[in-house]
Amino acid sequence: MAAFDAAHPDIDRIVHLGAQAGVRYSIEQPFDYLQANLMGHLVMLEMARGRVARGLRHLVYASSSSVYGANREVPFSVDDRVDRPMSFYGATKKSNEVMSYSYASLYGIPTTGLRFFTVYGPWGRPDMSPWLFTDRILNGRPIEVFNHGQMRRDFTYVDDIVAGVVAALDRPPSGSDEGPPVAVYNLGNNTPVALLDYIRVIEGACDRRAELVMKPMQPGDVLETYADIDASRRDLGYQPTTPIEVGIPRFVDWFKRYHGM
Repeated sequence: MAAFDAAHPDIDRIVHLGAQAGVRYSIEQPFDYLQANLMGHLVMLEMARGRVARGLRHLVYASSSSVYGANREVPFSVDDRVDRPMSFYGATKKSNEVMSYSYASLYGIPTTGLRFFTVYGPWGRPDMSPWLFTDRILNGRPIEVFNHGQMRRDFTYVDDIVAGVVAALDRPPSGSDEGPPVAVYNLGNNTPVALLDYIRVIEGACDRRAELVMKPMQPGDVLETYADIDASRRDLGYQPTTPIEVGIPRFVDWFKRYHGM
């Protein structure tokens, strides 16, 4: 860290997006999440701490909609209770928010956590449904549909997420007598989509029908995600513009090019 500081003395803002992501894998390998998400976040907080005296303006980091866990109120608001995570992944992301609050309180580091909602797009993760479903449909293999398709997700295209991250980076929170300089926002599409409707859009983009294998609910999953983005609109000017009918065909086109199809 000292060598990095010496090589980059003028950094005044930090965006920390690195993490071990995914709900199901966190059940299988929790220690990976402990190391990457807790220790990794602490490393970034310590880096920020070392730069406060040199004019650090803001630390922005990725949180997750998984912090909402068993919340039954929709849409999910940043004012909602988030102490009942359904997965260890969600628990680590909530821990990141608590750790950031502590460092903002102790050292005056302006920090903003961004709760991402089901981000997808080109260069997306191979363990997420856009990649898995597209791969299986194009190669004539069945796809597993959990909870018999009775789920909804607030799918958010990566370009909209990037716009939200940049907007947050330029707007650090300010502290007051009421609390330290911390903020948390939702970055979602504000439009939950039924799982089976989402599959139909992928089928259309692939120009093939999917073979569906219905499965029960998986441990750690939730029935619905739905972002309340009122605060993000008000404070960041955040406004997603990409419905899945536009974003999914973009992803499928990229997927075909990437795999030489």
